[in-house]
Amino acid sequence: MVLAISFLEAPLKFQAPGITIPLGLGIGRLVFRALNACELALAAVVTAGLLLSGGGPGGSWGLGGCALLGAVALLLLQLLLARPLVTRRSDAVLAGQDPGEHRSRAHLLYVAFEVAKAAALGVGAIASMVALAALTG
Repeated sequence: MVLAISFLEAPLKFQAPGITIPLGLGIGRLVFRALNACELALAAVVTAGLLLSGGGPGGSWGLGGCALLGAVALLLLQLLLARPLVTRRSDAVLAGQDPGEHRSRAHLLYVAFEVAKAAALGVGAIASMVALAALTG
């Protein structure tokens, strides 16, 4: 979901015919609100699963579990730090107070969190599959 929405849908929507910056921002707000809700729900499931497993950073969680918890932490930081800044900027653009012609530092921060989160999810998934393969022979 992160890869499809953040790195495909978000930039491509602005290339569609007739899409203005305000219209694209409005669509983006809806899409990212839904994405973040799904991410939070999945993060809760992953966190609960890891906590119920009885492992720990040095135990059965291994690299996969630690990377997945890192992705959860990045998501929370992104929502607490970067999202409000991006929302403030998009509010200004939608109110006509900012032309929105260039990416803001807040947007670049948000993108940096997306890249880091995608990397953590990739490492977590691969490490978890390798660990599972080792357990099942």
